[in-house]
Parts: sequence; C-alpha cells; structure tokens
Amino acid sequence: MNKHALAGRCGLLGLGLLIGMAATPAMAQDVTGTWLRDTGASRVRFAKCGEAVCGTIAWLKDPNGPAKIGQRIFYDMKPAGAGKWSGSAFNPEDGKTYSGTMTLAGDALTTSGCVLGGLICRSVKWARAN
Repeated sequence: MNKHALAGRCGLLGLGLLIGMAATPAMAQDVTGTWLRDTGASRVRFAKCGEAVCGTIAWLKDPNGPAKIGQRIFYDMKPAGAGKWSGSAFNPEDGKTYSGTMTLAGDALTTSGCVLGGLICRSVKWARAN
C-alpha cells in the first residue's frame, strides 16, 4: 500500500470517528427505551410511532389496578425544543386524556399532564430502566 492510499484510509477513519462523536449529543436526547416510574409502580416503553413518540405500559407492580400492560398512555409526543416533547397523556386512574409534555435531562425524564390550558398540571419522574 502506498503512502497516499494509507493517508486516504486514515482520513476516512478520522472522518468516521468525527461523525460518530457529532452524533453522540443527539443520542443523549433519545427518549426511546423503557423507563421506571419514581414510585416503582410501573414501567413505560417509549418508541417511535410515525413522526412522534408514544409510550406504552410495559410492566406494572400491581396488575389488578385500572392500568393495563400494553395500554398506550402517551400519544403523539412531538419534539418541542431540546429534550422536550408535547402531545397527549392518558391517565388510566381517571380515564381522561390530558395535554402532555415530556422533558429529558440525561437519564431523568419528567412527564406532565395538564388541564385548563396548563393551569393545573401533575408531573411524574422516571428513570431509565434499560
């Protein structure tokens, strides 16, 4: 292998590493995966659903309550800024759907459901489980 061919390969390797490092911050803002609720009562799996993100109950500490495994509780969560999404949140306890937001900071996720145009909100904290 001549010097020019070796230099070209090293340049491509360096470019590949640079691109990989540039992609790392975007991955840090990836909410997909399984999250454990701060009370330890449930786990929700977030995944892409079309152009948005949806969350489905993956595990329940008490499977006899109103929430059911496989039930979608976060709908149509679309990007709303760095580490933020907005869409709808379903509360199995009262059977109502609320406007919802999600905020991701590292491995900590906060979800909120609001009524009355955001005047009354309830937040839940989640930790990455996978």
